[in-house]
Amino acid sequence: MLPLEGVTVVALEQAVAAPFASRQLADLGARVIKVERVDGGDFARAYDASVKGALGTHFAWLNRSKESVALDLKQPGGRTILAQLIAKADVFLQNLAPGAAARLGFGAEALRARHPRLIVIDMSGYGSRGPYRDKRAYDMLVQAEAGLVSVTGTPETPVKAGSPLADIAAGMYAFSGALAALVRRGTTGEGASVEVSMFDAVAEWMGQAIYATRYTGEAPRRSALGHPVIAPYDAYPTSDGEDVVIGVQNDRQWAALVTGVLGRADLASDPGYATNRARVGNRTEVDALVVSVTAGMTRAELVRRLDEAGVPNASINDTHGLLAHPQLAERDRWRTVGSPAGELPAILPPITFADTEARMGPIPALGEHTAAVLAELGYGAATVGRLRSAGTVA
Repeated sequence: MLPLEGVTVVALEQAVAAPFASRQLADLGARVIKVERVDGGDFARAYDASVKGALGTHFAWLNRSKESVALDLKQPGGRTILAQLIAKADVFLQNLAPGAAARLGFGAEALRARHPRLIVIDMSGYGSRGPYRDKRAYDMLVQAEAGLVSVTGTPETPVKAGSPLADIAAGMYAFSGALAALVRRGTTGEGASVEVSMFDAVAEWMGQAIYATRYTGEAPRRSALGHPVIAPYDAYPTSDGEDVVIGVQNDRQWAALVTGVLGRADLASDPGYATNRARVGNRTEVDALVVSVTAGMTRAELVRRLDEAGVPNASINDTHGLLAHPQLAERDRWRTVGSPAGELPAILPPITFADTEARMGPIPALGEHTAAVLAELGYGAATVGRLRSAGTVA
């Protein structure tokens, strides 16, 4: 049995953050009914057509194991159907513009008054209050506003993270918030109103950087693959042109590096290098010392020697390297899921139970489950036909 079997989630969602949260609930067994617009659905369906020329990659990543119901919420009939779905749900998750759900009649306060056991999760860019409440909030914009780009990139150029980290961070907190609310409801019988904003999520993930700034008055330097307060901690060249990342986190690892790899055991106790503070102060000399040795080794030889010495290291892979990674292959991390574009490979989620496997159900076509879900609500075929003709459902 998957841990969330028997839990029903109604998700009025689009793009990345909310679909990421609800997909994780679906992975763990929850029934997720995804409510989409009748005129094209979740716009992430068509961000691109890279999946066999027919489906967006974001949508394929975020929407397996869900049921799609297409409703026109501008029509009273569409709102009635959504209200009926929510009445039978355990969790209602939405990421419309701030205030939009309430204007449609689906604000947290009104829903909780009607359904005390319901868990309502409202997701937004900046939260329900404050001067930025109505500001547009896309991943790149929030990465910039919350300071993430200020600590990412080279000393000369700030860059955003290549993955949509603001969306992912918010999705993770909505997911864990839903789990926490479900656990509490199991004890108290009461639902919950939960708010998650992308801005707050990234602010939390900026923890070390903002605390360092608050306590020292100085903003961290951008250091590409390096680290502002640890050394050596960077990418170092090899003789075959493939850099290797070395991350020495403490003085024991420094001793292992200089003794087992660099051939300079004397530096383990040299006061200019023996402590991390000393190494950070002498970063240029430390990096030059490491490069003088690594540049004469092949990547494979350097990785072998670092591993034998117990020094943390990693190869720099691109997405091709990740797809072919032996760790994924050896642990059988790929499955196949259905989709409107045909069978697709999909990677298992990282939460791995010993006695059961995550649900890896199909990615739905727009409105694929509308008729079936309406039938569950007691709508006859003739009524569904009239709703379809009126554009209320699709």
